[in-house]
Amino acid sequence: MSSFTPTTMTREAMQTALQDASNRGNPDIRPGHLLVALLEQQDSITQPILTAAGVNADAVRTQAKSLVEGYPTAQGSGMANPQFNRDALNAMTAAQELAGELGDSYVSTEVLLAGIAKGSSDAATILHNLGGTFDALRGAFESVRGNRKVTTEEPEGQFQALEKYSTDLTAAARAGKIDPVIGRDQEIRRVVQVLSRRTKNNPVLIGEPGVGKTAIVEGLARRIVAGDVPESLKGKKLVSLDLGAMLAGAKYRGEFEERLKAVLDEIKEADGEIVTFIDELHTIVGAGAGGDSAMDAGNMIKPLLARGELRLVGATTLDEYRQHIEKDPALERRFQQVYVGEPTPEDTIGILRGLKERYEVHHGVRIQDSALVAAASLSDRYITSRFLPDKAIDLVDEAAS
Repeated sequence: MSSFTPTTMTREAMQTALQDASNRGNPDIRPGHLLVALLEQQDSITQPILTAAGVNADAVRTQAKSLVEGYPTAQGSGMANPQFNRDALNAMTAAQELAGELGDSYVSTEVLLAGIAKGSSDAATILHNLGGTFDALRGAFESVRGNRKVTTEEPEGQFQALEKYSTDLTAAARAGKIDPVIGRDQEIRRVVQVLSRRTKNNPVLIGEPGVGKTAIVEGLARRIVAGDVPESLKGKKLVSLDLGAMLAGAKYRGEFEERLKAVLDEIKEADGEIVTFIDELHTIVGAGAGGDSAMDAGNMIKPLLARGELRLVGATTLDEYRQHIEKDPALERRFQQVYVGEPTPEDTIGILRGLKERYEVHHGVRIQDSALVAAASLSDRYITSRFLPDKAIDLVDEAAS
């Protein structure tokens, strides 16, 4: 097995399997130990692969744990560290061969899982009985990995990257998790109009904090779900990208760029079916750049915007837009500004009336109309550091809680 080249997570799974066998007093490490270790890993794509293959991952885990508990044990102070038995070595050999067929430079966790399934061990039997044959698992690779190859020791952040680092707003709207949007028809229509353009079809919502920029995007998601959009937007998926989650835990130079590139690749592969939303758009300028790396998120996104491969909706304040976006003319000219003004107290009352039922249900109280009028007028008069409708909504929420 001198040619076995595992990824970091595969190596960790092998180490966990060794530790497990040693703790239990097992004289050797079997495929069952490896299977349990793979299923217990955090952020591994082993479980998504099983799910994509139609296999119940929890059932596999339960049966694999029972199997390992029944393995023979050896006692005595002279017992050497457990070694991989023939079935485990065969699984690793099969995994290395599959990695070569896929064009991978390293053996990732899902490839080791398929290597276990290719054999005839007791762990392989568990997988086979639950539908996890080698062919079924191999066939599930494309839906989870796409066409990406494993070229680094830490590829897991690149698989299902869009699912990890974004929120599907259309799915949230379909599930009724998004509040109704009141009184922003004009702005939503303008966003739809810009998105329907052939070029420069990237609207950026510019307004003060709390005026409802994100709510406009959520309103767009509701309209897409309802089919109340032009043909060019019907059936599209609107996702909110979380740059903070991408930056979190990116310890090594280039790790953030790899994650963002994986997300952008998935969006490109969707061939225009995904519309992307980035709140606090100004954060893309400089995000990820550090040390001797000049490549930030803005520079990575620019070519896709120029080629029309990315339809992007942004939201930011006027000050931040001027300070960060306008200073980069190549980035700025890709966007169409949509200004979002602060609603009047009268408009805010209409917004509060539209949201009233949701707050009544949440708090278990009745909210009188006079309370809504008072919330709008008093917050406008006395809370001068914030903006409507956010400060009036907060006032109603606080009073009802």
